[in-house]
Amino acid sequence: MKFSTKEDIEIPVEDLFEILSDFDGFERVAMRRGAEVIRATGTQPVSEGQVWHFQARFRGRLRVFDVTLATLEQSERFIYEAVSDAVKARFVMELVSLSRKRTRLRVELDVRPKTLPARIVMQSAKLARSTLNRRYKTRIAHFASDLEDRFKRGLLKLG
Repeated sequence: MKFSTKEDIEIPVEDLFEILSDFDGFERVAMRRGAEVIRATGTQPVSEGQVWHFQARFRGRLRVFDVTLATLEQSERFIYEAVSDAVKARFVMELVSLSRKRTRLRVELDVRPKTLPARIVMQSAKLARSTLNRRYKTRIAHFASDLEDRFKRGLLKLG
């Protein structure tokens, strides 16, 4: 199942890339929300091939998955690949400079089942596709709006 959306953000492309490269910050956010996050490749600077192990409760069950930073293209693109026992997913964030101070953020999520129970869940999800798509777009819009607001107020650390 594939979801895709784009948002235009009043942040220069280089600054947005730097904000989205704050992996330590995203790890802290996940941990505050109850997830266990372990950077498998240590505390070295993040680069392609970096792996994180995640454990979190979702819908009453403990979910365990590994996330790999498959592609990191400076000021252009992040591609993450997540794998669990039941599903594999690919998450792509692309940045396109629209002007000196404006960037288009395109976010795509593609989730594929690996097991029969996961296939059944995905079939059920396909019945609610329009609702899930609307939720996905709303979450990305809120994320982009929050980044833009925090950037304008100087709350995001750069450099």
